[in-house]
Amino acid sequence: MRFFCALLACMLVLTPVLSARAEVSARSDADYDPPLKDLAAAKGFYIGLCLSPNQLGDKAYLSLLSSQFNTTTCTNEMKAYSLLDQQASRRSPDGMPRMNWTMADKMVSWARDNGLKVRGHVLTWDAYMTKWFFHEGYDEKKPVASREVILARMENYITQTVTHFEQAFPGTVWCWDVVNEAMGDSAGEYQPGDARHIRTVRNGAPNPFYQYVGDDYVAYSFLYARNAVEALGADIKLFYNDYNMLYPDKRGAARYLVESINTFAKDDAGEYHRLIDGIGMQGYMGGYGVQQGCMSDDLIENTRKSIEAYAAMGLEVHITEMALRNYDKSLSEQHAAFYKKMFQMLGGINEALGKTVLTDVTIWGVSDVTPNAWNEYTWKLNSTYGGILTEKGERKTAFDAMYDALK
Repeated sequence: MRFFCALLACMLVLTPVLSARAEVSARSDADYDPPLKDLAAAKGFYIGLCLSPNQLGDKAYLSLLSSQFNTTTCTNEMKAYSLLDQQASRRSPDGMPRMNWTMADKMVSWARDNGLKVRGHVLTWDAYMTKWFFHEGYDEKKPVASREVILARMENYITQTVTHFEQAFPGTVWCWDVVNEAMGDSAGEYQPGDARHIRTVRNGAPNPFYQYVGDDYVAYSFLYARNAVEALGADIKLFYNDYNMLYPDKRGAARYLVESINTFAKDDAGEYHRLIDGIGMQGYMGGYGVQQGCMSDDLIENTRKSIEAYAAMGLEVHITEMALRNYDKSLSEQHAAFYKKMFQMLGGINEALGKTVLTDVTIWGVSDVTPNAWNEYTWKLNSTYGGILTEKGERKTAFDAMYDALK
């Protein structure tokens, strides 16, 4: 009897441990042959993970990224607010902005050396944009510069950035998110009657590009980027990137936005200059910080409909920041099943359309994360148990489900 009680006590202790480990893949490295990137390539698209400076020191993460994936996106280091150098800009003899490329170069260099392409992210974004960029002498204490000066700075910054990465790492940065999140969500975030929904405010604060340049700042950004790419003779695709692009409201506004971009300028032959190549659909799917809305089949269906709609506009599509959310650890099996269904749809979409439209899927909700006050935004955005890796970097059954869906 004493032995039985001891055995029962041991089982009670082990049961939750075994349950907690059930989501971890039992497969070895040899079980992923061919690698995931080859399976995705056979379906017509690149597949990638995001990359932060901290992860450059994570050998396990880098090994997984280089062995199973073929593209990556720097989380913040290629954004304007990371690159722009205020002191150097103030000293520039031509009055144009100057950049510090150190960290971005380090990350792109690693990608190149390990055979990965890089999604350039992002050239123009109002969120967190350095305020001094818009002021005379790059000094917030001075008046705001004129529209003409700001446009010249935008053109110079975009040209410098596209040119730098292409010349320093030829062919590595294969596409750019030219403009990010320029469409508002509610009526209070864009002008009444603007079918494009160009954002005037974000969280109550004015969009500085809209405020100081105007509603054509999006089109100007694409024009400057296209001119830079053509001057280089490079094969670099240009994308508009935004969240909620799987839903009908933004899907509809995107049609008018794309039309306005592609009818903004004419080429030497007098024809409209095609400035945009594709749509980046940020793939944050499910409730924000809550389980409600997660892992719904409607998310898959809306994603499919949106890819089809953008394809009908003659655009390529990227899923740029995928996070298939789950906040309930006990639902890891359902989460893996949802991952499989999503990638079955994505893996078959190009064949279903009869042409290659989906050309990239990049995951940003890579690892599970413990909720903490200091990282509230991160765990709400990516979700606590929505990763394809555990917090310790172990492959989960969701990773296997993605692999199996493409295989």
